[in-house]
Amino acid sequence: MRLPSKRRCAIEEDGKKMDQAPPFRNPFVHVLKFSPLEKAKIALMTVTLFPIRLLIAAFMMLLAWPFAFLASLGRSETTVEPQCLWRRVVDIILKIIMRVMWFVGGFHWMTVKGRRALPAEAPILTLAPHSSYFDAIPVTMTMASIVMKAESKDIPLWGTLIKFIRPVFVSRSDQDSRKKTVEEIKRRAHSGGEWPQIMIFPEGTCTNRSCLITFKPGAFIPAVPVQPVVIRYPNKLDSITWTWQGPGAFEILWLTLCQLHNRFVVEFLPIYTPSEEEKKNPALYAINVRRVLAKALGVPITDYSFEDCQLAMAEGQLRLPVDTCLLEFSKLARRLGLKPRNTEKVLQDYGNRARKLEGQKLDLDDFAQFLDVPVSEMLLDMFSLFDEHEDNCMDIREYVIALSVICRPAKTLETMKLAFKMFEAEEDGAITEMELAVILKTALGVTHLSVSRLFTAIDPEDTGKITFDKFRCFVEQHPDISEEYLYAENAGLSSGSCHVHHTESSLSSRKLRGTANKKTANGICPDFSPKGHDGTIDGLFKKHN
Repeated sequence: MRLPSKRRCAIEEDGKKMDQAPPFRNPFVHVLKFSPLEKAKIALMTVTLFPIRLLIAAFMMLLAWPFAFLASLGRSETTVEPQCLWRRVVDIILKIIMRVMWFVGGFHWMTVKGRRALPAEAPILTLAPHSSYFDAIPVTMTMASIVMKAESKDIPLWGTLIKFIRPVFVSRSDQDSRKKTVEEIKRRAHSGGEWPQIMIFPEGTCTNRSCLITFKPGAFIPAVPVQPVVIRYPNKLDSITWTWQGPGAFEILWLTLCQLHNRFVVEFLPIYTPSEEEKKNPALYAINVRRVLAKALGVPITDYSFEDCQLAMAEGQLRLPVDTCLLEFSKLARRLGLKPRNTEKVLQDYGNRARKLEGQKLDLDDFAQFLDVPVSEMLLDMFSLFDEHEDNCMDIREYVIALSVICRPAKTLETMKLAFKMFEAEEDGAITEMELAVILKTALGVTHLSVSRLFTAIDPEDTGKITFDKFRCFVEQHPDISEEYLYAENAGLSSGSCHVHHTESSLSSRKLRGTANKKTANGICPDFSPKGHDGTIDGLFKKHN
């Protein structure tokens, strides 16, 4: 697979072209590299400034607790009480405490641009890009409400602070929670400014700020005016970003507190009032607000989504590389509606049909006929991923392998079994080294891949062929097959699990080594959009952050 050298401009859901071409940089990966001077600086700060800052910040959190507890007494979850004098005083005290906490953490100057709208003018604030738990800064500056998982309110100390800002809770145990959450947001949004504003990060997960991914429509379902808000961290060293593949939560905190100064900029853009069409179509409303934010940030927009993030983080015998083409393939498959509901049945059917073709090359029309879809610009983009030699033909078996990976990202052996079935010879059920290379490079979403070392290890008798049973037994004995054989042999290839810690130093190779591989949900705004509003085909399970 390869990303084509010339890429057509993608089409948004409303039929309009995207403002910019999708980025080549994986938005779910963050890599830190340190110079020798920066290493020395971090080492010095770790034993001097870091522990002091951490202790003071923790003390400020403890100091805020009694005030938040006092202000939360007697509150109702369904009605908002008048803002009497003592509650206003407590609100100001808490803002001061939080500001001191951030100051101690190195955020000495915070730049605020634009005017924050009143709750009656824009009851919902949509913030982007969402890249870190430090995005909580504007929440503490404004004491606006946010959407949080219900379990958060039971966390000692933190739960009390959260309840003070009157969040909208999403419950995992309640099947109707998403619907109730949207109804609660609607109720508050249409209260005429009585309730505090609600801050929502419509991306629903953290990225590296290289682009804006698909916005979840939950914030736009109430069909009320929103105020787009831009967040920036214009620092020389980006120790802020907390993505799904990159430094872990504590590592980010450690590196950020080791910086002498951290810059933060928040910009309140003009209020966006939806048209009648946008009020009826939350997805269109979300797309247009995203365009406004992307223009203000000067970054491209892309159709990558939370589902693509899950693909990048899937655990399996084959860890996807940082620059895999499968993210682009997944995006196109989702937009074309090619992700099947009955995954196993469809993949088996595709596999049987592809096997009968015996490697016969297909052109674009044949490809469309195989999938039973019309020829379109978007289908041509997908076709180009497999047209590696730019000779207007592709091997349909590669498409089936790629589809299996994005539909079953954690079931590596199931994908390999399907691939062997399509490539194996009838007389002995085996494949050659060249065929294994095609299978694995497609499963990883890369253009070139050498598998000589791996093939030799599986075929010690040097027969020149291997069966699926041999491959499966080898994988069971070597669970880290991709790290031991593929990434070690292909120097230009970097997997998510090893690349994310490549910091050109040993600072993060000690106890923090496993931090980024933990699938801890990152972000402070969970996805609460009801199914059917986001345009996904198969309603894949989404984690609540």
